[in-house]
Amino acid sequence: MHMGYHDHRRYPDFSLISNSGNFDHALTCIIITHFHLDHVGALPYFTEVCGYGGPIYMTHPTKVLAPLMLEDYHKVMVDRMGDEEQFTSENVHSCMEKVIAVDLKQTIQVDGDLEIRAYCAGHVLGAAMFYARVGDAAIVYTGDYNMTPDRYLGAAQIDRLQLDLLITESTYATTIRDSKFAREREFLKAVHTCIASGGKVLIPTFALGRAQELCILLEDYWERMNLKVPIYFSGGMTIQANMYSKMLISWTSQKVKEAYTTRNAFDFKHVCSFDRSMIHAPGPCVLFATPGMINGGFSLEVFKQWATSENNLVTLPGYCVAGTVGHKLMSGKPTKIDLDSETKIDVRCQIHQLAFSAHTDSKGIMDLVKFLSPKNVILVHGEKPKMTTLKGKIQAELGIPCYDPANNETVSIESTHYVKADASALFVQSTLCPNFSFKNGTAKDESELGGDSITTSKLQICDVRVSEGLLVMEKNKKTNVVHQDDFFERSET
Repeated sequence: MHMGYHDHRRYPDFSLISNSGNFDHALTCIIITHFHLDHVGALPYFTEVCGYGGPIYMTHPTKVLAPLMLEDYHKVMVDRMGDEEQFTSENVHSCMEKVIAVDLKQTIQVDGDLEIRAYCAGHVLGAAMFYARVGDAAIVYTGDYNMTPDRYLGAAQIDRLQLDLLITESTYATTIRDSKFAREREFLKAVHTCIASGGKVLIPTFALGRAQELCILLEDYWERMNLKVPIYFSGGMTIQANMYSKMLISWTSQKVKEAYTTRNAFDFKHVCSFDRSMIHAPGPCVLFATPGMINGGFSLEVFKQWATSENNLVTLPGYCVAGTVGHKLMSGKPTKIDLDSETKIDVRCQIHQLAFSAHTDSKGIMDLVKFLSPKNVILVHGEKPKMTTLKGKIQAELGIPCYDPANNETVSIESTHYVKADASALFVQSTLCPNFSFKNGTAKDESELGGDSITTSKLQICDVRVSEGLLVMEKNKKTNVVHQDDFFERSET
C-alpha cells in the first residue's frame, strides 16, 4: 500500500496480475514479509474485496501483529476520515484466517513446483526475507531488512544460496550511517534539551518496531538520569503491541532472550498510556504516537496542536513516504503545512531528524549483494535517483547486472535450468585420453645449515582432459551427451 495516497492509488494495480480478475489462477501464493502497512495494507482488500482465495504465507509474529496494524488503519481511515473505499473489520478477520504461519528456515512446498523458505530480516519483530525456488531457478525477495542489530532484534541472517535473482529494498540506497552510539546520543540530547526547557516531545512512530527500541533506550536513560518526566504511549494500540512483544520474546535478539530470566525488556517502568484529554495538559512530556509518517491518526492530531509552540520538538526517527506530513517535515523546515484546501498548520516547533530507521543502509545492501552473489539484482522500494546511483555501483564494483524498474515496467531475467543427461560410451571413452601439457618451473631449496639457497629447475606436468560432445534433446526421450561420431552415425541411419 502507498502511504502517500488516500484514494484508489493507495492500492497496487491488480489488473496487471489478471485482467479477468481470476487471481487464484494467476497466482500460486502470496508472501508477506512483515506487518508494516506499506507491505500488508492492501491484503484484506485483495482477498475479501477482489476475491483472491489462494494460500498466504507469513511468519508467526507477522500473523499475530498484522491485524493490529490493519484494524488501526481501518479505524483511522473510516471512522475519522470518512473513507468508504475500504475493507471492513470483518474483512481483516476473514483474511487472516486464510494465512499459513511459517517458522524461519522452514522449507514449504507450496505446490509441485514452488518451494519457499523464510530467513530472518531484522527490521521488525517477525520480518523475513523469502527464498523461492521453481525447478533450478531461484530468487530471494528481501522485503525490508536491517544488516545491523538493534536493542531488541538481531541482524538479518541468510544462507549462502545459488540465486538467479535478488530483489532487494533500496530505501537508503546512497546513505551510509554513522555509529549507532552517536545516533542514540544525539537523540537523547535532543529529547533532554526539550523537556528541560518545559517542552513536549512528539515521536511519531509505528506502534511496532522503532517504538519498542526507542522505549528501551529512553527507559535506560531515564533510570540513569533519574528523570521524572512522563513518557506516554498513545491509545491502546502500542500498549497492546508491547504485550505481544513480551509474548513473542523468542523472536527477539539473543541478548534480550538471555536477560528474560531476570527481567523482560518490554516491562517499561517509566511509560504509561496517554489520553486524548491530556494533549493540552501543562508541563513537559514525551509522547509516542502512531502512525509514524504523520499521514493521519493520533500523531497528526497531536502535531496540529503542538507544532505551533517553539518549545516543543518533533523528532522523526524513520523513513517517510513522499506526500506525507512526515516527509514534508524531513524535506526542510516549513513554516506552514497545507493538509488540504481548508486546513493549514503553523509550524514553529523544532524538527529533529534521526537515522533511527530499521532499514539497512547502502553499505548493508552492498554487503548482502556481495555475500549472495546472485546472477541478477532488481532494486525496489526506493527513490529513483538514489536507486540509479546504487545500480551503477553494483554493476561497477560487483559486476552483477542490476535493474531499477519503474512501476508497471516488465523486466525479463534468464533463469537457470539443469538437465540430467546420459553420456554415450564413445563420449566417455574420448574423455579418458590423456591430454598432457608440460611447463618448466623453478624452486628454491634452503640449506639445513642455513647456507645459501639453491635454485633448481622442475618440470611441471598437467593433464587437463577436455572432450567435445553434442547435447541431444528430443521430445519424450532422455537427454544424451554424445560424441560427434555417434551423432553422425545416428544421422545416417
